[in-house]
Parts: sequence; structure tokens; C-alpha cells
Amino acid sequence: MQKGILSLSVGILLSFSSMVQAQDKQKICVFDLLGKAGESYKFMEEWALSSKTWGANVSLLSYQDEAKVEKDFNAGVCDAFYMTSMRARSYNKFAGSIDALGGVTSNDIARKAIAYVLDKRNNRRLITTMNNEKYEVAGIGQIGLAYIFVRDKSINSIEKAKGKKIAVLEYDDAQKIMAQRIGAIPVMSDISNFVKKFNSGEVDVVAAPAYAFKPLEIYKGLGSKGGMINFPIVNVTADLIIRSDEFPQGFAVQSRRWFVEKIPKSFNMVQRLEADIPNKYKINLSKKDEEQYQKLLRDGRIDLTKQGIYDSSMMTVLKKARCTMQRTNFECSLGGE
Repeated sequence: MQKGILSLSVGILLSFSSMVQAQDKQKICVFDLLGKAGESYKFMEEWALSSKTWGANVSLLSYQDEAKVEKDFNAGVCDAFYMTSMRARSYNKFAGSIDALGGVTSNDIARKAIAYVLDKRNNRRLITTMNNEKYEVAGIGQIGLAYIFVRDKSINSIEKAKGKKIAVLEYDDAQKIMAQRIGAIPVMSDISNFVKKFNSGEVDVVAAPAYAFKPLEIYKGLGSKGGMINFPIVNVTADLIIRSDEFPQGFAVQSRRWFVEKIPKSFNMVQRLEADIPNKYKINLSKKDEEQYQKLLRDGRIDLTKQGIYDSSMMTVLKKARCTMQRTNFECSLGGE
């Protein structure tokens, strides 16, 4: 009789414990330059609704400062974060290397790259253990190809960028190195103020995706003399990184499937925003200048991969994707990536 009562008591306690655990909310720190009004935050709201069917009970915390996201994540305020891959790269270099300089040169390649990384064949590569904690990439969202904006259209070649001030994100070594390679003067910035520096004239050059054009009023910095070099130098994505142990088993796999299903919607948004940039600002490069940019970015990628900043296997994947789309490109006959 006592044994039966004991078993019943244990069963009730376990059930109660499971109920409490199910009611616990996983907090997700979400970065969007525009806060809750931004496309990225709205995208994550849609994800949060779907996540309930995967056994989670998430709540989103809105941030307009990436540094604060990382600080709060490390302090345990949130169990996951969604922020740019450039900043998230230290948690998973494989996924974070999609944003390698010049690695993605079109929306079609970006689409293929995201789908490839999130494919089940890469499940193991998307898990990282650091300081006895397990992190997992649960999704990658497209923000858009970044283009170079200049305050004066005369800065339309690599040579003319020498001595000019360019805003670079202080935590991204890749940007600092590339600025130095072209002889520009890097001005340390954060994602929350890099466009402000351009608009105020503190810097002459800034790289940004179409996502930032209207909301951050880049056109103010362009004025009547500025322009946008119509050649993408980097693809900007956002990574959803979770602490695996805080989520139900298999949660990340289901989340990644959801992100893959939403790829068409994400790219429709990007193409709509790119189309909204007036043609009067666009500066088209000659084939010679385009190739010069490509060579500079290629040399930089190879150097940065050797330094361990980019993942070498991802560089191989991106090169194959580029050369599938542009078979006659000079790099396709070269080794090194």
C-alpha cells in the first residue's frame, strides 16, 4: 500500500514538474534596427507563433542595439538571439561565413546558400559547444545584399576610395582589413550609428542593404552629389542561435525547416526594397572595374579564411554557387577557395 502511494506521489510530482517546464517561456532577443516596426521583428513574430507547435513557449524581446543583444544573451537574460551573422559568427563560423566579403554576388546565390546551410546534411555543423554550453543555429534570415553608398559620385573606383573615410563595424575584423586594403580610412562604428555618420558627413562611404535606405534616410547623406555603386560587396543575413538545452528536443530542426519554407517570402521583401531605391542614385561599374572589385574581395576572403575568420568549407560552397551562375568568371579557373 505504501509503495503504491509513493509511486503515485512520484508520478504527480513528475507531471507537475513537466507542466511547470512547459509553461516556462524561452526568451528570444531580437535585433532590428527599426525595433518592433521592422521587417525582421515582424518575421520573428510569425516564427514565434509557429514555434508553439514545436513544443516551445517563446516570448520576443525587441532590441535596436546588437551589442546589448549579445550582452544580455551572455548574461542569461535570453535563451536565444536573432541578429546579424557578422556579429553571430563567433557562435557558429560555418553559418556566419555566408556573409563573407564578396562571397555572395546575387539574390539567387544568397537563396541557394541559405537553403544549403539549413539543409539536414549540415545538422552537425550547426551545433557548437563553447564554455560547456551548446549553441545551435535554428534559422537564417535574409536581410539583403549590401551596396556601397558614397557622398560623391566621383568616388566610383577602388583608386578613388583611397584616403576616404569609411564606416566599418568595430567588431568585424573583415571590414577593417578590407578598408585598409583599399587605402581607405576606417572609422569604427556600430550598426546603430554607421548610417548616422554617413548622413552627417563624418564618413564619405558606407555599405548598407536596401533594408536601411528609407528607414535610416540614407538619401540625406547622398544629397544631390552622392550615389550607390550597383555592385554588392557582402550579403547580410541574420542568425537565430539558441541554447539547445533550453528548448525541446528536435526544436532547432523544425525551426530550420520553417526558415527554409519562408525563403521565397524573405527574398520577395528584399527585392521590393531594392526596387524602391531610385535609379538616379545607381552607379554602374564597367566590366573592368567590376573584375577589379571581385579580385580585391577574393584576395581578402582567402586571407581572412587563412586567419580563421571565415570557414573554409563555406568558401568552397559559395565559389561553386558563383561559378554555377557565372561560368566564365575569371575566378572559376583559379584555385585557392
